[in-house]
Amino acid sequence: EARGYTGWDVTSPAYILENPNGNTLCIPTIFISWTGEALDKKVPLLRSQQAMSKQAMRVLKLFGHEDVDTVVSYAGPEQEYFLIDRHFYFARPDLMTTNRTLFGAKPSKGQEFDDHYFGAIPDRVLAFMIELDRELFKQAIPAKTRHNEVAPGQFEIAPVFERSNIAHDHQQLMMTTIKKVAERYGMVALLHEKPFAGVNGSGKHVNFSMGNSNQGNLLNPGDTPHENEQFLVFCAAIIRGVHKFGGLLRASIASASNDHRLGANEAPPAIISIFLGEQLADIFDQIAKGGAKESKSTGVIELGVDTLPPFKADAGDRNRTSPFAFTGNRFEFRAPGSNQSIADPMIAINAMLADSLEYVADFLEKEKEAGTEFHGAVQKLLEEIITEHGKVVFNGNGYSDEWQEEAESRGLLNLRTTVDAMAQYDLPEIKEVFSKYGILSERELEARKEVVLEQYSLALLVEAKETLEIAKTMILPAATRYMGELASTAASLKAAGIDMETPVLATMTGKVSELNAAMDALEAAIDGFHGDTVEAESEYALGSLIPAMTGVREVSDALESIVADDLWPLPTYNEMLTIL
Repeated sequence: EARGYTGWDVTSPAYILENPNGNTLCIPTIFISWTGEALDKKVPLLRSQQAMSKQAMRVLKLFGHEDVDTVVSYAGPEQEYFLIDRHFYFARPDLMTTNRTLFGAKPSKGQEFDDHYFGAIPDRVLAFMIELDRELFKQAIPAKTRHNEVAPGQFEIAPVFERSNIAHDHQQLMMTTIKKVAERYGMVALLHEKPFAGVNGSGKHVNFSMGNSNQGNLLNPGDTPHENEQFLVFCAAIIRGVHKFGGLLRASIASASNDHRLGANEAPPAIISIFLGEQLADIFDQIAKGGAKESKSTGVIELGVDTLPPFKADAGDRNRTSPFAFTGNRFEFRAPGSNQSIADPMIAINAMLADSLEYVADFLEKEKEAGTEFHGAVQKLLEEIITEHGKVVFNGNGYSDEWQEEAESRGLLNLRTTVDAMAQYDLPEIKEVFSKYGILSERELEARKEVVLEQYSLALLVEAKETLEIAKTMILPAATRYMGELASTAASLKAAGIDMETPVLATMTGKVSELNAAMDALEAAIDGFHGDTVEAESEYALGSLIPAMTGVREVSDALESIVADDLWPLPTYNEMLTIL
């Protein structure tokens, strides 16, 4: 029987969606099958939150706290997006169908000068942002910042931290609201991770912390972090978790669209490592050598101007090349894509923390039973974790080729594609961590893997079909029309007695021939799309569809740079990224 059950999630506030013809009361709910399996992202997120809290409370009680309240994970997702004029959007079939441009030559001016990032917000966009804030406030979504991003036409909004399940619900609403409000200003919001090649893509940096009402933020190091054993223990648990479950974290943000970002010099690499910053890295280095005696001073920045105040320097710079970076009192997971739900990465983080915190609690309890003094037990624990799992800590440039080699020597995974990443769900240790804490059964996990791989294959198949359609019906006709004009002009000049070379016509003839061959190869790849399993289909899409699409695009983008502007059928990157 095709049916399921919904249940009210009382931990997430209801909200009202306004419509010109009436308002709708919306109640956040969970959704399960009639056999009791979770069919949504909310159920496993709540389960993972509960599992993490149980183990975190054990650890806090070992530190002597008696008034230990439920520990919750907090999230503050930074949402990046592009805005383009709606007229360009409706003139681009690829954007309407796939949410990204399948063709487009690199613009003469992109993001080289950083002038968009540091420039003023365009008036039209600012008006949109102000109304967006109002609409979000109506739904109790605490938007905090808004600004230009690096790429032309790219922007960002970030909310105040909330409990992870509420942050997840609000984040889904935020994406919907961004799209709705953009339409009122004659624009279209693109949430795809890579709508334009050659400029930065969009991510959703998930800032993560954990704490409760009594002990506060458990990731706050304080003024003397080397003496803050409680903070160091929770930080060490995260280090252990990221090292042990780096593949799970990578799988949690896997998609065909996010594969375009990861590993490029705009987003963190597919290698999951941790950036601790100079101060924390030094403390853990001291611990590995026998015990932390001091914390590097943060210092004060004096500007030498009487009317300007001094600034307290941070303990370390931010590392934007790291996928999992400590940023003062939280960790920032920078790998999630802009169009993704934050539920999957938060489930993975909570699950790895539940495992690590249980290990910590068991270790300290055994040491206590053995009569070890608590401070000594903590130091022994920290030294063991940093010695065994410290190889996941990397404070250098994650974009460098040297790091790729170094990571391999450290035994860190480099899962470059979704197909590679989703194989992690088949590992016994991944199945065990989900089943052990009641987060996902093996069947629920398998279903999620199947859905991700199916979406991956279908997304690439749709892109391949759209690529072929546009190439056949728009780009090839424009190219042959231009060839005709060149040939006609050359013939007229020759008839007038003017002998003129035709290198452009020769180039066009060669490129059109290449385009026809590339289209034939793509059509054959589409016709050959098949597989007995979702794994087989996804591997075919990766190995056959992507290279064939790339072949068509490379020739088409070269033609765009040659064909007369009045004949080119698609709005160009120069137009879409600069006219707002």
